Amino acid sequence: MKSFDAVHNPSAVESGDATGNNVDDDGREKRTGTLTTASAHIITAVIGSGVLSLAWAIAQLGWVAGTLILVTFAVINYYTSTMLADCYRSDAGTRNYTYMDVVRSYLGGRKVQLCGLAQYGSLVGITIGYTITASISLVAIIKAGCFHDKGHGAKCSVPNYRFMAIFGFVEVVLSQIPNFHKLSGLSIMAAIMSFSYASIGIGLAIAVVASGKVGKTGVTGTVVGVDVTASDKIWKAFQAVGDMAFSYSFSVVLVEIQDTLRSSPPENKVMRKATLAGVSTTTVFYILCGCMGYAAFGNRAPGDFLTDFGFYEPYWLIDFANACIVAHLLAAYQVFAQPIFQLVENKCKKAWPESNFINKEHSMNIPFLRKWRINFFRMVWRTAYVILTTFVAVIFPFFNSILGLIGAATFWPLTVYFPVEMHISQRKIKKYSMRWNALKLLVALCLIVSLLAAIGSIVGLIDSVKAYKPFHS
Repeated sequence: MKSFDAVHNPSAVESGDATGNNVDDDGREKRTGTLTTASAHIITAVIGSGVLSLAWAIAQLGWVAGTLILVTFAVINYYTSTMLADCYRSDAGTRNYTYMDVVRSYLGGRKVQLCGLAQYGSLVGITIGYTITASISLVAIIKAGCFHDKGHGAKCSVPNYRFMAIFGFVEVVLSQIPNFHKLSGLSIMAAIMSFSYASIGIGLAIAVVASGKVGKTGVTGTVVGVDVTASDKIWKAFQAVGDMAFSYSFSVVLVEIQDTLRSSPPENKVMRKATLAGVSTTTVFYILCGCMGYAAFGNRAPGDFLTDFGFYEPYWLIDFANACIVAHLLAAYQVFAQPIFQLVENKCKKAWPESNFINKEHSMNIPFLRKWRINFFRMVWRTAYVILTTFVAVIFPFFNSILGLIGAATFWPLTVYFPVEMHISQRKIKKYSMRWNALKLLVALCLIVSLLAAIGSIVGLIDSVKAYKPFHS
């Protein structure tokens, strides 16, 4: 319930003044998020193990186009993210807790359902993809030791299904973290892990460049007739552009991150700074990793420095880097899963407000964690979700190819279309004005990028399905 000031003085709400000691202006538990925690959430969401594949992406496009496109998408993502951050509060000053709430507030109609389909479809796909990616890094740790002992040409085949199960088990435990507000420590740890494995990849690439044993590079990247066929050049270039476009995308959880911020200073101002910090930091790492990797391996750059064994030695350092990837993905899984958890739990609470199974919280003393809140419905539902995503990952271990297609389908609406349309509505930008035309042109160009990336992903998916053998390593 709002305080007297919040009801009779809308500016108090708009400026984000809190009410009471333990609750915010909307009557919910007092938010404690800061610029540091928001930046950590963003970096956890943005920097994934895909940073180690950017050398491959630049190899498909070349020095000039690769670097230019990477920076361009950084600017676009920052620009549209600030638009979305400004929409966290409605015109009346009330909060929008989720991306769907923001779209409902500014656009309404069927666009709300389309937003929900794109957002939650993407989130489910990401959690499945992270399960597969983590298992690949765990397998790489075993393989690194095998190659070290038996030689780089040894056949070190290790099935990854047991590692998916291990990852799933740990996620069952972590999924009991009640909400996004309690993830700050986990995200800060994950951000440190991101910097660790990205720095190791950059350092190993620099060592290769310093040794002089580098691959052949070029202004336009891979050479038709030498490295790739003409058709492969086109499809892989599309896929590379798509990888770069999606590598910055965190709009899918931006509103949920912003909803963790304390009320003062205004959330949109803090979120703008956090977005700038997150995007600029990741861009530096992306350029270093991509360019140094391309300089080291040239046009034959591997899809991933560490899991595809662009480097074999020192094997212990590669093991450590892969362990950092796994630790990062454990936390990142939760960052992307929490909106799904909250959606189902909130709907069930509204549908069955009298149910103790769904609504009642139980306190339990756990060593080192003090009191922990246990909710039986939360425990059962979240455990079931993790088991389901793990099962899908085991059955379809090529799901990362599908994830590329999901990314292509969701990048345009979530990162570009909805933020731009809501910005136009919020600022009441006049139709056919210069600014309106420029924004619409941006939307159209990004739609073309998404379509081209989707085509490249479909081609890659077809190749994955052809080579797929169930339950083989």
